[in-house]
Amino acid sequence: MKQSCWTILIAAIFFLVGATNRSGAFPTLQSANSAAEMTAYTETIPGTQVKFAMTPIPAGNFMMGSPVAEAGRGDDEGPQHQVTIPAFWMATMEVTWDEYDRFAFYQQLESPASTNANANAQATAADAVTQPTPPYADESFGYGKGRQPVISITHHAAMEYCRWLSQKTGKLYRLPTEAEWEYACRAGAKSAYSFGDDAKKLADYAWFTDNADGAPHPVGKKKPNAWGLYDMHGNVAEWCLDSYAKDFYSTLKANSVAPVLLPTEHRYPNSVRGGSWDDDAPRLRSAARQASKREWSKRDPQRPQSIWWHTDALHIGFRVVHPLIEQENLKGLKSKVTRQSPD
Repeated sequence: MKQSCWTILIAAIFFLVGATNRSGAFPTLQSANSAAEMTAYTETIPGTQVKFAMTPIPAGNFMMGSPVAEAGRGDDEGPQHQVTIPAFWMATMEVTWDEYDRFAFYQQLESPASTNANANAQATAADAVTQPTPPYADESFGYGKGRQPVISITHHAAMEYCRWLSQKTGKLYRLPTEAEWEYACRAGAKSAYSFGDDAKKLADYAWFTDNADGAPHPVGKKKPNAWGLYDMHGNVAEWCLDSYAKDFYSTLKANSVAPVLLPTEHRYPNSVRGGSWDDDAPRLRSAARQASKREWSKRDPQRPQSIWWHTDALHIGFRVVHPLIEQENLKGLKSKVTRQSPD
């Protein structure tokens, strides 16, 4: 009899969790106990009406990097190696100015204080995160804000935004690792692009040199990949969590699980993926890698130069991920960059 009661109780709990997921009330880390329970959800930045969508990415494995025969391949894309990726959520679209401005310029955009004690506590913790210093010039470079993707911010700034967002929402947000990014971009495909090998189809999915008219565009205007992610190819190239090393793949063991090259106190180089509105088609391939450069701040007259804003990286933005279960080597990770950090 006791065993029967426990069985009924456990079944009821699972039913309630499932109902919560179906209703969309708590489709987040707190309610998803397994990858099978993960659903898409919309996050609202507390104290604002700013929202962004998160897409569940299933756990799995794939061949990271590109085959030797792939057109446009770079030497840093090999050797190909199998990687296993745990489940996570990824932002459906790139971070926009609507979202980032709440972090960078929160004092000008403050909303009336929430009456919710938990929300107030989270807001206080979030506001304790160091905020960006004022930019040297127009941070949007004349391209506009709103639903335009954030551009020309540093790797440190992107990481600090994620830390602020985590404090603000009570959920862990961070940059994707290179492995997570490529896995999500491919969406199960083994081809050069998520939609195949024919670059002539790229204009349906991406803004790049052939169709962008020399500017980034509002997010989500092209076709998504098979997993529902927009602008993984083109529009703005996207920061990944990793430091960049040309030979990183050759250092990995066979069948690596969630590999990452942890960022250091050095400002450069860090990894960038996806290509941009200012790149030709080969730079938009799923396996293409790019390293950040000091030249991205060459017009910054400050000494030391800003750790928040680039002056010459109008093609760089980012998106966030939310792990189902954070991997051990990333727990508590935060940017180590300071004003005294070496290049």
